[in-house]
Amino acid sequence: MSSLRWRLGGEGEDRVEGDMTIGISVASYNLGCFLGACTCIKVGDMLGRRKTIFMGSAIMVVGAALQCSAYSLSHLIIGRIITGIGNGFNTSTVPTWQSECSKSHRRGQLVMVEGALITGGVCFSYWLDFGFSFLDPNSIAWRFPISFQIFFALVILSFVHELPESPRWLVLKGKEDEALNVLGALSDLPSDDPYIWGEFQAIKDTVIENQKAGGLKDLFTMGPDRHLHRTCLAYVNQMFQQISGINLITYYAATIYQNQIGLDPLTSRILAAANGTEYFLASWIAVFTIEKSGRRRLMLLGAAGMSFSMIMSYLGGKGPGVVAALFLFIFNTFFAVGWLGMTCNAALFPAVWFFYPETAYRSLEEMDSIFRKCNSIFTIVKIAKDEPQRYGKNGELLIRYEETEEHRQRQVSRASNPAIEKVGENRVEDADEPRV
Repeated sequence: MSSLRWRLGGEGEDRVEGDMTIGISVASYNLGCFLGACTCIKVGDMLGRRKTIFMGSAIMVVGAALQCSAYSLSHLIIGRIITGIGNGFNTSTVPTWQSECSKSHRRGQLVMVEGALITGGVCFSYWLDFGFSFLDPNSIAWRFPISFQIFFALVILSFVHELPESPRWLVLKGKEDEALNVLGALSDLPSDDPYIWGEFQAIKDTVIENQKAGGLKDLFTMGPDRHLHRTCLAYVNQMFQQISGINLITYYAATIYQNQIGLDPLTSRILAAANGTEYFLASWIAVFTIEKSGRRRLMLLGAAGMSFSMIMSYLGGKGPGVVAALFLFIFNTFFAVGWLGMTCNAALFPAVWFFYPETAYRSLEEMDSIFRKCNSIFTIVKIAKDEPQRYGKNGELLIRYEETEEHRQRQVSRASNPAIEKVGENRVEDADEPRV
């Protein structure tokens, strides 16, 4: 917007001019997100999931207030960094919290719902920006859209503490009775139900096992838990998601349509908003297909579709530019279907095919067991395919964890070294059967 580009500095102040300055302003938010996510590595387990999200949302309120009140470039950038830090807290914690509270047969679907709501926010922001662009050059054209995010942060601040804490974090802190109650409430079963007890035992064994880790440096070791293997898969997955080009389209869609494809400013803004709307609608496809199709198939489909779309979008000129605009829509569709919840496109396909195991209908503890049985980066896919599932497609119990060899081995290990069992206070006494 011209009011933001040319008038942010006011008279005699810094003025936002040039692509470099605009790029730095945009990138400062991502820098804040990175700082927030890194801080969350330490803070997350200290505060718990709810308090971390509460803190992140409070920080976002402060950052958004600084942004919408900015009258200089430095003021704006500081606000964007602070907002990014808060968002880094939230985006690092929400998927973890959601996964830890979800059942194996619903986890993928719920994570995709979260992704769909993110695209809903993108869609809403596009249309809000479009509507307020007609007020340009009045500064309200950009101040109000930036400030409106405070409303959503306040909603989170008001209700996050009414939601259940992660049962895995509760076990980590020794609040095992509370963890059992949360597990029971999430399944609508009594806390002494055999299903809940088996789930609790699997979580407790995994948490105790993880207590042997040596902190952050353990992420770079290749012991029996294969932490470096898992870290690399997570890192590459997120890297591919970001460098696929989705953020370029999200941030600069209107600019791409206007400067690269040659459309007029009004049409460019309308197309950018329409692109965001299509992005939101397409994201719901994966919500209803991810559990049936599995993660790998959708990721492979998304990678192939994005590669083709990006190649076609490089077409230039006025006539072919319309085709390029169309393929930006198609690119967003394939990203929403295959990579939004995961979240160089041509490299995605072989990477997923050879190195990423299927996690559909698997609990987090099952995936932990699968990685422990792996002895090479090239065998994880096959092991995940061959490993019997503990839960069915509707969440029904197929294999009791207490009857597995893994549980028996961990019981023997803990009996020989009782010190590793002390993960906190208020522990529930071990038993292979539920309490009565």
